[in-house]
Amino acid sequence: MQLIYIVEDDKNIREIESFALKNSGYAIRDFECAKDFYQQLAQKVPNLIVLDIMLPDEDGLAIVKKVRQMPETKKVPIILVTAKTTELDKVKGLDTGADDYMTKPFGVMELISRVKALLRRSYDTEAEKILSLGEIVLDGERHAVYVSDEPCELTYKEYELLHFLMLNAGIVMKRDVIMERVWGLDFEGESRTLDMHIKTLRQKLKAAGTRIKTVRNVGYMIE
Repeated sequence: MQLIYIVEDDKNIREIESFALKNSGYAIRDFECAKDFYQQLAQKVPNLIVLDIMLPDEDGLAIVKKVRQMPETKKVPIILVTAKTTELDKVKGLDTGADDYMTKPFGVMELISRVKALLRRSYDTEAEKILSLGEIVLDGERHAVYVSDEPCELTYKEYELLHFLMLNAGIVMKRDVIMERVWGLDFEGESRTLDMHIKTLRQKLKAAGTRIKTVRNVGYMIE
């Protein structure tokens, strides 16, 4: 499940945004100030940030700059939300490093649509992303996997298999789809190859390996 951080000091707006995005299938953490946001960001990197410009303790544009300067968050999509409506304000926000810009008031359907579109675009460069699921962290830039902050040595295909499952966390992936995406259309080996890789992947992930579920007569999923 993709994780979204909402940084908004207006309680009513924050609750509306959180409710709408939760109902659309996203995990949500919301914050009313920059301080709380930074504390959580240091612990877990989200898939997207919805950020109000006018906050009580720090300007939203300054937050964007800081997020873009940190290696682990520099590529996280950011949607700025503000009551300012001039073209100059929008340009300033985008030039600072935001990916999209919404002006208040806006409808929840517009918010959901923009979030979905931005997440789709961000995953066009999925190989560069840091994916996290519980204790499992996959760093695409370093081609590395960590479990409970400890390095987990995987073969190339084990890594590709885990990467594909994590990109589709919570979704049952059919065996033939996994084979096509991980091994390619021209693969001529036995179908048992997938089962063997799943087995060794679970073993190497140790306790976290129980997240990989077998769906009888269908395929596999990670949750």
